[in-house]
Amino acid sequence: MKILVKNAQLVNGTKTDVLIVDEKIAAIEIGTQDSADLILDVNGALLLPGLVDLHTHLREPGREDSETVLSGSRSAVAGGYTALSAMANTTPVADTAGVVEQVFRLGQEAGLCDVFPIGAVTQDLAGLQLAEIGAMAESIAKVRIFSDDGKCVYDPLVMRRALEYVKSFDGIIAQHAQEPRLTESAQMNEGYVSSLLGLTGWPAIAEEAIIARDILLAEHVKSRLHICHLTTAGGVELVRWAKSRGVQVTAEVTPHHLLLTDEAVIGYDPVFKVNPPLRTNDDVMALRAGLADGTIDIVATDHAPHPTEDKESEWQSAAFGMIGLETALSVVVKSMIETGLMSWSDLVDRMSIAPARIAGYADHGQSIAVGNVANLIVVDPDATWRVDRMMTVSKSKNTPFHGMTLPARIRHTIFRGKLVLNDGEVVGESNA
Repeated sequence: MKILVKNAQLVNGTKTDVLIVDEKIAAIEIGTQDSADLILDVNGALLLPGLVDLHTHLREPGREDSETVLSGSRSAVAGGYTALSAMANTTPVADTAGVVEQVFRLGQEAGLCDVFPIGAVTQDLAGLQLAEIGAMAESIAKVRIFSDDGKCVYDPLVMRRALEYVKSFDGIIAQHAQEPRLTESAQMNEGYVSSLLGLTGWPAIAEEAIIARDILLAEHVKSRLHICHLTTAGGVELVRWAKSRGVQVTAEVTPHHLLLTDEAVIGYDPVFKVNPPLRTNDDVMALRAGLADGTIDIVATDHAPHPTEDKESEWQSAAFGMIGLETALSVVVKSMIETGLMSWSDLVDRMSIAPARIAGYADHGQSIAVGNVANLIVVDPDATWRVDRMMTVSKSKNTPFHGMTLPARIRHTIFRGKLVLNDGEVVGESNA
């Protein structure tokens, strides 16, 4: 298969043509002539490395009414992602080699992007005993990231043992930082808005206390720690301090925490109910600054699909979570590029290069160069589009950005030299 991408602009401003032969980039030069099977004239749009998400909930096995590996893969390529990291809170939990291998094979069968399973840290996410970490690492899925996301590894001894265990194969523990005793029955960020609405608050210290503890544990053990969905100004400062000490810590922020605040909850619309919660404007500004200066390493979606009945209910009984794969790039453009805090080159680093490097996904996050695997996206930076939840490719519709006009649009996604998104339409697949 040969694909010729004509009149593309690279992130450094270079205008060129790119020839893809089978899985790899074969030539990069203006006026490339070849008898290609497919010619895409992108008329000056940006050609970027495919995006990489280190935090995706695909729900399969167990909650296929919310999402499947196939439907999540379709949503991913619609958002420009060529690699996903599937979180372990499935049913059954991905705490054994058998479950992670099932998810890995389902990703291969879908064939739209790479799906890398994340293994649970503890059995059944209970926080008591370590899961089959070694077996998952040695499985065909070759798991390197382990997380109990959705639940915190709250016991410091269990967390220490997990950090020690993964050192042997350069693995990572990705922590959902939430002190459970400080967040019992919590519904939203603790502050003025929670007092106004009469909802139980979720204090920033509940996140920051675990981050501080785990930074010290990672420094003591000399192991790799990743902080999931950072949300507070204090958390940013803790990560900045840890990095100044040389601790092997990385951190992520979600698009929704870069744009939305707890004031969105005032209407009691459960679409804005998320774990961890939307914080204050001061927190949002600190998160943006941390992402811009590299304290926060990456953007991760925390794509959390739910069926309609789990979100369209009274606030207290509604599920936590938002979908985000299809809007992530546009939200980052709106919050970081349009505000002058980051460039397109910075976006490529935070959404492709750095996550691939942290996870060790060798074929992703590569520069656009001859010989590299063709995991690529074409983005129209000048386009705008209105988010419509009924038009999402995901099986679920719980987007907090419904009705919002966002900048930049994914036009094409190329996965391992195969066109999987053409002019915004997933190629060769029907809704799963």
